[in-house]
Amino acid sequence: MARLSVCAVVLAMQIPLSYAQETPSDRLQVKPPITQQMTAPSANATVEELESQGDRLRAQKSYFDALDFYRAALRKDPNSARLNNKAGMAELQGEHIGESVHYFQRAIKLDPKMAAAHNNLGAARYEERKYGGAAKEYKKAIKLEQDASYYSNLGAVYFSQKKWAQANEAYSHALQLDPDLFMRASRFGIAAQMSSPQDRAHFQYVLAKLYAKSGNSDRALLCLRRAMENGYKEIDAAYKDDEFANLRKDPRFVELMANRPLALPN
Repeated sequence: MARLSVCAVVLAMQIPLSYAQETPSDRLQVKPPITQQMTAPSANATVEELESQGDRLRAQKSYFDALDFYRAALRKDPNSARLNNKAGMAELQGEHIGESVHYFQRAIKLDPKMAAAHNNLGAARYEERKYGGAAKEYKKAIKLEQDASYYSNLGAVYFSQKKWAQANEAYSHALQLDPDLFMRASRFGIAAQMSSPQDRAHFQYVLAKLYAKSGNSDRALLCLRRAMENGYKEIDAAYKDDEFANLRKDPRFVELMANRPLALPN
């Protein structure tokens, strides 16, 4: 079942500048974006073939090309909750948030027990900064299916609302279900969504506490270092927070706190 993590912030495309090579000039020329020549969906293709091609294109981040294939599949099978959900994911990943909501709501209407669609609608609401609506959908997804990404997304809502205790609880559930969740690089990673360096630093500190509490010293130290590099101002709390009681006995903790890395430039 296809899922989309919280939410999801898409980085703006950067088109590089280059000097024009044909003739000497003091002007810069912007290179046009590379376009992909994509064959239109075949009228004779089956729903399965169209969906499969849409999946491949979405994996390649060609979201709107993927959407063409999902729409073609939906014309043949308009009552597919799965296809509506995937079309919504392509819209959301392409930053068409309003359009994505339409597809997710359609998917839920067709299959109210589709946890992924509730989660994805929550992601769209999160992007709209409608945190109450986002939390409501994430909780529905969690009730239907215990999935680490759903708890992580719920934690992101609480984090955005500065509800630290609830965020900590949600992230803790996520780690119990998937200890590697926060270590995997993702274009839609939670930390990537946070506009403030201090928020990113705080998030890393929260993760350090969770890893320390679970006994994963290596990851706790890694997250502590990242919190420092992002300029976390309350890092000395690590000397007294209960979660770090055992970690404070580790020589690596002592060394890290004594030789703190400089905060990286934003």
